[in-house]
Amino acid sequence: MSAKTYEVRTYGCQMNVHDSERLSGLLEDAGYVPAPKDAEGADVVVFNTCAVRENADNRLYGNLGQLAPKKAARPGMQIAVGGCLAQKDRDTIVKKAPWVDVVFGTHNIGKLPVLLERARVQEEAQVEIAESLEAFPSTLPTRRESAYAAWVSISVGCNNTCTFCIVPALRGKEKDRRPGDILAEIEALVDEGVSEITLLGQNVNAYGSDIGDREAFSKLLRACGKIEGLERVRFTSPHPRDFTDDVIAAMAETPNVMPQLHMPLQSGSDTVLKAMRRSYRQERFLGIIEKVRAAMPDAAISTDIIVGFPGETEEDFEQTLHVVRESRFAQAFTFQYSKRPGTPAAEMDGQIPKEVVQARYERLVALQEEISWEENKKQVGRTLEVMVAEGEGRKDDATRRLSGRAPDNRLVHFTRPEEPVRPGDMVTVEITYAAPHHLLAEGPAKAVRRTRAGDAWEKRNAAPAAKPAGVMLGLPTIGAPAPSPAPAAGCGCD
Repeated sequence: MSAKTYEVRTYGCQMNVHDSERLSGLLEDAGYVPAPKDAEGADVVVFNTCAVRENADNRLYGNLGQLAPKKAARPGMQIAVGGCLAQKDRDTIVKKAPWVDVVFGTHNIGKLPVLLERARVQEEAQVEIAESLEAFPSTLPTRRESAYAAWVSISVGCNNTCTFCIVPALRGKEKDRRPGDILAEIEALVDEGVSEITLLGQNVNAYGSDIGDREAFSKLLRACGKIEGLERVRFTSPHPRDFTDDVIAAMAETPNVMPQLHMPLQSGSDTVLKAMRRSYRQERFLGIIEKVRAAMPDAAISTDIIVGFPGETEEDFEQTLHVVRESRFAQAFTFQYSKRPGTPAAEMDGQIPKEVVQARYERLVALQEEISWEENKKQVGRTLEVMVAEGEGRKDDATRRLSGRAPDNRLVHFTRPEEPVRPGDMVTVEITYAAPHHLLAEGPAKAVRRTRAGDAWEKRNAAPAAKPAGVMLGLPTIGAPAPSPAPAAGCGCD
């Protein structure tokens, strides 16, 4: 009898992407195998949902509706819904889509295989939503998408109360992992061949508040610098409130912490920031940017911005444009405000007409596009060591190029070297051209460095898929953010 197949469909932020790797690991640990990409369908389809966007539920129920006839024609097929929307809507999902077999929340993803089996035996839907975290998710088996780069979760939950964000209500208060557990996991990943890790948290630099150490995050960054074989360290997403001088110093002084920072702005207006219940103002934000640039002149800084928050005036929006001009962001995740049901902002007076929000959004995108291009042009002539990536460049096959990430996380397309290289290997190139969202290196590679990460990628792709064991957390391809109103780093709520 052949093994049952599964498919996990993921919506939302990096936390959800990482949770989906755990869901895949759990299912494979239970004997399921990934459904082939060309297959008509899977025996189990899992939706890992996001509740950040206004139309998230419409999207979910539309997709569930498309699966209803497929399930009717496929005996034994099961459908599960998890993630933030499942935590929020609970029984509503089964009422609206009675063909769903399992509904589980953000705090009990480890129960998925058990709930699927129970639904199969009892022949009725299983709805199980835990109100608090049962066990830190990193203890679960995980099927990493990448052999050379990995997510490492350092905390879950969020203690902030931003008026536009529902995530803290769904993922709970911040819960930190012990530093020793985090470092042990990173060391285990490096032993497997991983050379880049991204520290992940809903509010990553607040790390330490749960364990009573205000400098815990900077200490963690410095400790990462002592791990032999770990070449690149990144983190997402921080909050300006918790971005202290010791963190800037740790970034600047730790060689394997990359010169890259994602710092969510949300708005440049003090009035709007107050209405958002953000605990910083324009002067504080620009002060952080100034300190980061003084310590790391080559750092690439990206951000999140919401346009059209309730009550936002033209003057408020001009303040946002001012901060964008001053900050010179390399990239920006730009969002048009949409009501998140269950958030205070959804009930606020002064909701902005759609056409006004759209016009402001287009002005912001045009400005940021101009700045991104200008900042990228400054990279022309620089020699950079690029980590070869898998699946970054959509046109790579046609152009015979490869793609990868510079230390500051800029996307680089480069001429394929004469000697074979693998994802995870390092190639030194000279930048010859800049576009708003990528760099191009058209000349021959200056150097190629084969790495243990490349060895790990080669080993994974040469061997048949094996059932994962132990703690294996991972990072999918690191994509370049597009200037569109889609969920970005940290749900756009940091």
